[in-house]
Amino acid sequence: MRALKIAATGMSAQQMRVEVISNNLANMSTTGYNARRAEFADLHYQQMTRAGTVNASDGSVLPTGIQLGLGVRPAAVSVQLSQGSLSATGGDLDVAIEGAGYLEVTLPSGQTAYTRDGGLKRTGEGLIVTSEGYEVSPEIVIPNDARSISINNDGEVYAYFAEEAEAQLLGQFTMAGFTNPKGLEAIGSNMFTETEASGPPIQSTPGEDGLGTIRQGYLEASSVDAVREITELIEAQRGYELNSKVISAADQMLSATSQVR
Repeated sequence: MRALKIAATGMSAQQMRVEVISNNLANMSTTGYNARRAEFADLHYQQMTRAGTVNASDGSVLPTGIQLGLGVRPAAVSVQLSQGSLSATGGDLDVAIEGAGYLEVTLPSGQTAYTRDGGLKRTGEGLIVTSEGYEVSPEIVIPNDARSISINNDGEVYAYFAEEAEAQLLGQFTMAGFTNPKGLEAIGSNMFTETEASGPPIQSTPGEDGLGTIRQGYLEASSVDAVREITELIEAQRGYELNSKVISAADQMLSATSQVR
């Protein structure tokens, strides 16, 4: 009976939806996290009678035909690219991106990754790195005798020294944008890598070429909407239950058929 297999695909789809929702809820406090959404597509249709077929009895054309769907399949888990709210931290190396774009990070393998997590740190040598210790590109080193750090909206990093009235420019953050940022591959630790789907990075300075600006002393909060996630969780749970009831009903029908004498 087709209903058993069709309902099984429905249960698998709702289970995947719950897994995506659970990941969103788990990352409610993750800096710069964008919520994901599970997307689905219907499976192949079995053509019992094609629309437009000539009726053999009277020669008329069937207007609709009979098409039986075979269930549902996962189509994508897409990223919802919405700006998270900015939370003031007061940290001199905490930066938030207000608008589109990503900071560039160099992984230990030499590969370039991209992140919106602006919770930056400094090493013992003064090098600016991410919370995971990965170097932010381009390399910017803060001298040990720097009294304070200032980062303007254009990403320029200035250091103030005790015996100097004027700030010294240490370097400037660059940013990268993508034609299709939803095509980036998430690799964990709030970082992404380039793929063919995302297209090559468009590198520029903050505030130019459609990229956002830098806000010092702020971090971008997660864009997860808890109320929406809970609502979708309830929908997914009810969808799972309804598909399980279909399996139960199909089983009862098969049982009744097997008892016919």
